[in-house]
Amino acid sequence: MTVVGAEQLEETAGVNIDDRLRQVPGFSLFRRSSSLVANPTTQGISLRGLGSTGASRSLVLWDGVPMNDPFGGWVYWTRFAPEQLDRIEVERGASTSVFGDRAMAGAISVMTREVDRFRWDAFYEGGNHNTHEVGAGIAGLWRRAAASAHVRTFSTDGYFIVPATIRGPIDTLAGVQFVAGNARLDWLGTEHRFFVKLDILAEDRANGTTLTRNSTSLGTLSATWSWERARDGISVMGFHTREEFHASFSSIGAGRKTETLSYNQQVPSQASGASALWSHRDSSFSTIVGADIERDQGTSTDRLTAIPLRIGGGNRLEHGIFGQATYKAGPAQFFVGGRHTFTGGGDTFFSPSGGVVVGRGRWRARGSAYRSFRAPTLNELFRDFRVGNTITQANGALRPETLTGGEAGGDFSGENTRIGFTAFYSSLDNLITNVTLSTGSTIVRQRQNAASATSKGVEADFRQRWHDFRLEASYLFADSRYITLLRIPQVPKNQGSAMLIYSKRGTLLSAGVRAYSLQFDDDLNQFILPGFATAQATVRQRVTKHLSGSFAVENMLGRQFLTVFSPTPGIGAPRLVRVGLRWN
Repeated sequence: MTVVGAEQLEETAGVNIDDRLRQVPGFSLFRRSSSLVANPTTQGISLRGLGSTGASRSLVLWDGVPMNDPFGGWVYWTRFAPEQLDRIEVERGASTSVFGDRAMAGAISVMTREVDRFRWDAFYEGGNHNTHEVGAGIAGLWRRAAASAHVRTFSTDGYFIVPATIRGPIDTLAGVQFVAGNARLDWLGTEHRFFVKLDILAEDRANGTTLTRNSTSLGTLSATWSWERARDGISVMGFHTREEFHASFSSIGAGRKTETLSYNQQVPSQASGASALWSHRDSSFSTIVGADIERDQGTSTDRLTAIPLRIGGGNRLEHGIFGQATYKAGPAQFFVGGRHTFTGGGDTFFSPSGGVVVGRGRWRARGSAYRSFRAPTLNELFRDFRVGNTITQANGALRPETLTGGEAGGDFSGENTRIGFTAFYSSLDNLITNVTLSTGSTIVRQRQNAASATSKGVEADFRQRWHDFRLEASYLFADSRYITLLRIPQVPKNQGSAMLIYSKRGTLLSAGVRAYSLQFDDDLNQFILPGFATAQATVRQRVTKHLSGSFAVENMLGRQFLTVFSPTPGIGAPRLVRVGLRWN
């Protein structure tokens, strides 16, 4: 697990936390694009080179509540305000024995900063491309109760996502406007704790051509009750999410001179879920046992120009029971876990896991093995979509993906130095991917259980502190291939990052670089996305006790890199610069 604290989030440039998490080895979105302008359906997470379709193979939790889209499994990163968070825990490796099918490749837990006193903050940032962000938050703590609320709004004209060499009259800037807010009430008893939380998001995106846009409105209401004593605890959580997604799709003529509307799409969806768990711990033994249930429902309605209506949709009910136990014997700690899940459609699946950690002094060795799965999302089962002249068809006959894997690694933790490495191997069956059916002026693909695949590699991270300076570096090698030896799309073999930070009193300076080797955009490995590297920097200076100023730049050298090849190339963000003020 990698823990990214509030201080590290502040040190890294980026509007949303997906850009800031790219420092973590193996973390990337489905495509190379930032959530700043990417279509939401491409914002699924890839960890450890497993790749993703639009859907994540990783679960995202916010204060214990699932944040993956109920229809498609992707993540709306605009929901999270980085300045509101206490930490983010990135757990790589299958976690389905506790968290369920969406944690096939790992789990990301986002934790809100706890209320410890009365406080309020407000900030403004402005930048190139007519970028503006305004936010404010307030929190109060009383004897047994706490309340907090936060809101932020962001807008940018964005940038062209097609290279200038092929740009035509139909190409426009890809930008976004969104408003996100949340409110939370806590009851803080000596043994009992309870909180209820509401978070909402409204966003509108221009997708880079005259006729293509998408918009989303959603809200999640959740509540959690917990009871804690010295050795035992109980936790019960429930949530309900409602969402409305709209998108338009077009076909593009030769030379990008003409554009014809293909269809408008409307996707209402909702999800309801609950979980309960009991935990027990003593000096050498601990265990958790629990159960959970979730029901997702959604419908994709396409209003086409050629035929009047196309409707696809349904619902999915999942429920399971799980348990995990840990036993400590001298320098060794053993764990074993398992989950039995009803995945919907008559399928059941058992996910076992087990491992050992041995630590002595500053050294630690660890290893684990696991079996996991992911059920297809409603989006993969029922929703067709189009990107440029590439059409991707749904497939109602999809079966769950399965993964069997293991890992081994070690860590050294000194006073100023930390080194960690992990070697991993994953074998995947019934992998859901976009399979090319035909090529030509229009490319047709369909989601299919393509075959078997493997992902093997090594990840490493290094941290070193010298007085007021700190160096952080990470690297991932992942060789992810189908059984045919063709590489899994959207997975580079090599990726890494490094960042140097200076922090003293009220001054923060950080500069970093991220690098990626080439990857393929399709299952036939015909369309190459070359490797690239970008640099970014952040400066923060406290001006008074409560006021601070900031400067951030991403893609400092203005490197142009490809994000998609369909077969029209798409490009990522140019140089982005922001300056701001914060009152805290």
